[in-house]
Amino acid sequence: MGPEARTPPRTVERVLPTLNVDGTRRWLKPRLSHGRFQRRRLAVAWGLMILFALLPHLRMAGRPAILLDVAHRRFMLLGATFYPTDTVLLMLLLVGIFIGIFLLTAILGRAWCGWACPQTVYMEFLFRPVERGLDRLRAAWPGAGGALAHRVLKAAAFLAAAMFLAHTFLAYFVGVEALGQWVRRSPLEHPISFLVMAGTTALMLLDFGYFREQVCLVACPYGRLQSVLLDRRSLIVGYDARRGEPRGKLGHAAGDCIDCGACVVTCPTGIDIRDGLQMECIHCTQCIDACDAIMDRVARPRGLIRYASRDELAGAPSRILRPRIVIYPLILAALWGSLGWALAHRPPAEVTVLRGLGNPFTILASGEISNQIRIKVENHGSAARRYRLSLMEGADLRLVAPENPITVAGGQQATATVFVIVPADRFARGERPVRFWISDGAGLDAIREYRLLGPSTEAPR
Repeated sequence: MGPEARTPPRTVERVLPTLNVDGTRRWLKPRLSHGRFQRRRLAVAWGLMILFALLPHLRMAGRPAILLDVAHRRFMLLGATFYPTDTVLLMLLLVGIFIGIFLLTAILGRAWCGWACPQTVYMEFLFRPVERGLDRLRAAWPGAGGALAHRVLKAAAFLAAAMFLAHTFLAYFVGVEALGQWVRRSPLEHPISFLVMAGTTALMLLDFGYFREQVCLVACPYGRLQSVLLDRRSLIVGYDARRGEPRGKLGHAAGDCIDCGACVVTCPTGIDIRDGLQMECIHCTQCIDACDAIMDRVARPRGLIRYASRDELAGAPSRILRPRIVIYPLILAALWGSLGWALAHRPPAEVTVLRGLGNPFTILASGEISNQIRIKVENHGSAARRYRLSLMEGADLRLVAPENPITVAGGQQATATVFVIVPADRFARGERPVRFWISDGAGLDAIREYRLLGPSTEAPR
């Protein structure tokens, strides 16, 4: 038997933009294409990054401009405070945001993904520029020493960026004051908070250092919704096949596309825009800038790849006005109008009367019945208020309140525990209805009905 046959090396082909035929990942390092769209996106991206970093520090009406305080179940947005009890307001806000995204997509395609999504903004305008700069340093410093320095510097730069993003992200949920205390104190004094910061930093590193474009292609559902959010008249980044085909090398092509591949090597998700509208396309416009530069070099008009609708690229007339462009704004106007009206007519405070903890009632030594009651007050205003509690009727009832009035800071909530004492013979079938009156002396006069519980006795005849 002759010498053992050796299997020739197999050419690795591409199955998906980031997947080779043998199942290995195809790592992307897109080439940066300078141009008019890249300059505009750079300005937008840095504006958004600066805004993201500053927003937790801004205050409106004495409150943080944005604070999503999940632990205390309150959400501050542009001077307004929302609580879990504000279900209708939160629903109107969230549905309005979603309808706004639908409208934006119907008109401008995936402009959000390419221009404003945090994943794109930080990946393409923070982490990739750092990586490209370190790659140039590696090329100027060959050898094992250069390779080690490249890995160490890249890890340190990515860790610093991830830590900054993680701390800024957490500021939206815990506030800059609490975050400042976490940073200044030893991790041993607040191990849980430190683990939260470390975990968030690790997630940022995994996202921008490893998953990268996979977040857009695999995790994010927005691209998969294109089929229902876009129509043939929505603006997309598209290739003009009527003008570009048949493609071929310069001097041998009947169309304008010279098959240089510049649009492919610059794509951050690894697709070929010439294959038509694809789920992976985030409309970042890098292919437009790359193609325009090539067209300038070969003395052909720009716009072979451009912003256009599918109808326009197919040579059909394209109309801006269509049913969804009319329906979405009408729904949006109704939602935001309802939200504005609800906020304008929102009571200055929300009062909730709750049953006390423990036994439903207590029989005192005097034979009277005591009910423990919790009264929760949510102050919707920006200034502190004092809320006085009283009973509206019943000379036989006594209200015992350790704290009355209750002082509640602006945008905060407080719960007071009170006791109502009733003679035992004043209950009918174990119940006694009462009404609480809560007033702040400046516009709030809330009346809340409540049923006291006691021994089940027959009503006097």
